[in-house]
Amino acid sequence: MGNRLSKIATRTGDDGSTGLGDGSRTGKDSARIHALGEVDELNSFVGLLLCEDMPGELREELVSIQHDLFDLGGELCIPGYQMIKEEHVARLDGLLEKYNADLPILKEFILPAGSRAASTAHVCRTVCRRAERAIVALSKAETIHAHPRQYVNRLSDLMFVLARVLNRFAGGSDVLWQHERKRG
Repeated sequence: MGNRLSKIATRTGDDGSTGLGDGSRTGKDSARIHALGEVDELNSFVGLLLCEDMPGELREELVSIQHDLFDLGGELCIPGYQMIKEEHVARLDGLLEKYNADLPILKEFILPAGSRAASTAHVCRTVCRRAERAIVALSKAETIHAHPRQYVNRLSDLMFVLARVLNRFAGGSDVLWQHERKRG
């Protein structure tokens, strides 16, 4: 693998195309590259979230999610290839259940705010939703497996729950939307 990455500036993309994992080339503005880029950005924001203080077990789970997102990028990079499977989605379902179990029931909308860690989790959530939209758009243009779409859908829900968890970990709570506030 090290030899593959020893030359970063190849200049082969100067014409507006980029290479896929199967050796073919496509436009840098293609739906596949757009979806791949959104997943890459999401992975970068999860990396930023990992710079924050959090419980060790949650940190390990987020590192695992980063590896999944890298695998998801690999799947998007190679047409017809599958790396994200049903068990990846099921693992996120388990994490959702685990982290949501001790949270108070929401009766109001919350704002994407609170601690810096929680706010970063909300950024991850919104970037994840954008990645999901890009994957859906790609699935309308090309055949892809359903699990990547399902994975990012669950992951955005998990990031919402983790933002709530991280606010509590920092000693705070949810920042509620005040629909009856004075407008001035």
